[in-house]
Amino acid sequence: MMLLVASFYFFVYLKAGHRGALLEAYHRDFWIFAGIWMVVSVYFDKYNFKDDPRMKAHLKPVIVSNFLIVGLISIVVVLFDNVDLSRYLFFGTAGLVTILELALAFLRGLISKTATGGYALESDDLHLGAEPFGANFVGPSIDASSAECPSEEVIYQAIREESGEKVLQYLCGNLKIADPMTTVLATTTRFNLVNIPRNRYSTIVNLRKINDIQRINKFFETVNTRLPLGGFFAGCAETYVMRKERILRRYPLGLNYVIYTSDFIINRICPKLYVTKNIYFMITRGNNRLISKAETLGRLYSCGFVVVKADFINGLFYFIVRKVSDPAYDFHPTYGPLIRLKRIGKGGKIIGVYKMRTMHAYSEYLQKYIFDQNDLQDGGKFADDFRVTTLGKIMRKFWLDELPMIFNLLKGDMKLVGVRPLSKHYFSLYTPELQELRTKFKPGLVPPFYADMPNTLDEIMESERHYLEAYARSPFLTDWKYFWKSFFNIFFRKARSH
Repeated sequence: MMLLVASFYFFVYLKAGHRGALLEAYHRDFWIFAGIWMVVSVYFDKYNFKDDPRMKAHLKPVIVSNFLIVGLISIVVVLFDNVDLSRYLFFGTAGLVTILELALAFLRGLISKTATGGYALESDDLHLGAEPFGANFVGPSIDASSAECPSEEVIYQAIREESGEKVLQYLCGNLKIADPMTTVLATTTRFNLVNIPRNRYSTIVNLRKINDIQRINKFFETVNTRLPLGGFFAGCAETYVMRKERILRRYPLGLNYVIYTSDFIINRICPKLYVTKNIYFMITRGNNRLISKAETLGRLYSCGFVVVKADFINGLFYFIVRKVSDPAYDFHPTYGPLIRLKRIGKGGKIIGVYKMRTMHAYSEYLQKYIFDQNDLQDGGKFADDFRVTTLGKIMRKFWLDELPMIFNLLKGDMKLVGVRPLSKHYFSLYTPELQELRTKFKPGLVPPFYADMPNTLDEIMESERHYLEAYARSPFLTDWKYFWKSFFNIFFRKARSH
């Protein structure tokens, strides 16, 4: 009703400015309009905020009820001469409210899908083992005395013809390619994997890029089931950055950007959008899709592998991974713009923190990998974090990614000022004393970081300890002081969390 009234007054203002005569003239007819609007909306259950993960369950009541409302009002205007509602006001108000209600319904759908779909799994949730993996790969011991294998030269020549000499040298330098316990494939279908007996091979190599595999995770999961624990899998992908470089280099200036933009929209954006992804996969069968380096590695980690080597060769991204566990079987992967992450809350309770997606899909699985590769930079963030998208960097710069945490504030999981809610991995880096102190209070939207601006992890922990001890003595005054100090640093000293 508030949207309806606000939209009506908006169009009255556009039509008549500050003059109140038009408002008085249409005052009675507007309430007839509003009455019909509310009755039909309630009948079609439009304002029932149900937790249904299906987007159409939220959008359909708005579309159907508003379409019927427009029809009923049109009939009323035609049948009753004394009803003289301006077409401009009527259709303008109905159109604007419909757009706003669809936007709210879409937001409700995102929240419901995120809430009912479970948490976005992270590397904390995967049991990847503690054994360090080096470059000297030693596969599991399996009896292969009776195996019949192609000759070494036949295998080498097949790899040369499919992928080139450089790829052959790369594989031979890191894996036992000619070993009878190694099989080399060039396939995009799971059928060729399902026919391999379990534990028959200790190493599986696939020379076809995963961009042409329709269901990538199912493919990786099948590879996992065919390998013994400790077995190796090698494959490749063309990342979207490499695709861009190839297209820009191949076509003349001007035309190359037109082709790249079209390719990006069709093969990168369409598979991610709710309204186009089904059409995209129906037409393309998932062939030639764009995929990022982060998504490639994240999918592998989610399927029970860890990366032991990754390189760029001949315009493709090659990886060698080792099986360390069964797949996570993530039935609710997080593609959408809104995600829910597991974080440590008050009392050590796991809370779901809502955020806008700023990383490539499946990046949640790579937190430990990124930490091992790059460690932390000043401010407590990961250095050289390739998981963050270009749009994500912009959103982080202006804190747009943290706006959904207002929902956590309204739910009571968080408060306005307080220490940030941390993942299990980041939480494990803290001292036991600070871990215990942290879990005594709710986390907050505005952390003490912006008041003290620490650089190293030790400084961050000291800043949080000082805040928590002060908060324990005087909650209101501490939050009041930290809020305004953070506000000053953010808006006048341009404080950022890097």
